[in-house]
Amino acid sequence: MANATGMHRLKVASLAFAFWTVIALSYTASNVLGGISEGHPIAWQRALSWNLIDFYLWMALTPLVSWLGRMAAHSWRRFWGVHVTCSIVVAALQSALMLQLFFWLCGPNPKGHVYTLADLYRNEAVYNFHLALLTYWLMLVVLRGIASWRSLQDERLRSAQLESQLAQSQLQALRMQLQPHFLFNTLNAISALTIADPPQAKLMIARLSDFLRLTLEERHTQQVPLSREMQFLESYLGIQQVRFQDRLVTHVDMGDAGRAMVPSLVLQPLVENALRHGLLAKTDGGELHISARRVDDELHLRVEDDGLGLPAAGAVEGVGLSNTRARLNAMFGDKATMDLSRRTDGGTRVELRLPFVECRP
Repeated sequence: MANATGMHRLKVASLAFAFWTVIALSYTASNVLGGISEGHPIAWQRALSWNLIDFYLWMALTPLVSWLGRMAAHSWRRFWGVHVTCSIVVAALQSALMLQLFFWLCGPNPKGHVYTLADLYRNEAVYNFHLALLTYWLMLVVLRGIASWRSLQDERLRSAQLESQLAQSQLQALRMQLQPHFLFNTLNAISALTIADPPQAKLMIARLSDFLRLTLEERHTQQVPLSREMQFLESYLGIQQVRFQDRLVTHVDMGDAGRAMVPSLVLQPLVENALRHGLLAKTDGGELHISARRVDDELHLRVEDDGLGLPAAGAVEGVGLSNTRARLNAMFGDKATMDLSRRTDGGTRVELRLPFVECRP
């Protein structure tokens, strides 16, 4: 962290040095060319020294001007009170020091009637102070503009981070709703089997333990590879197989979509809905089809059963389906859909369509 901070400061200092050097060279070229065009050539060494000293002094004063800008940024009365006084003082000091350094470095200039430092002050002090005053206010405006832009960027970043944290919290809350909903249903089934068929109750408890272990391993993960999601689903179906025994036949087809990223536990509520509302009431059992396909840039997940089908009044989404729809909306917005429909040959179909994103190796 300290090394990164040091590199950042060095980069900023290098850019500042390059900026002020370019400004000084630009003014030097302008002075030299202007003197030539007016028929009064000037020594480029003196012009270069003049501008380098002037602008390097302003480079050194930049932190001070920036600090003064921050100190008086929250009140216009304080702003004008501070900067009217400080601009005069800073401009006067900069002008005096600049002229003294220039005379010390370049010496007298008989062509300009400058033989002593006092001559240089008489000729240049007022003009140089005026330019220094303008430079101070120009620097202040630029520095305050940069500070306001940075503040706006930081505020946008904080807002984006807060929105992301809120979305993650909402997704976690939606996901956590699935676990008690599923657990209550499973525990009710275990309770019914405890007296009627104790060995099957023990088997269901063992498989419930396996399922909970898998979910706890991924409890903070919002998306998992589809192959991992199928491990959850197989563990869940193992629990349900105890309830249905040989009345449930399951077909799973992932095709080449096993590396696609999907919301964790997205299939379990769909399968639970199919079993509970479509197949549980059938005395002769039924079939459950689970498939995944990539279609262009989309992943299509489908859960179908040949059960009783949707009621004539239309489907009423319970906790599982409404929760799944809410999670898809929170994670993908209008890029994901969930459709619940009747199958032509009986039963129900639930299809999810979401962006196809392949997990990284």
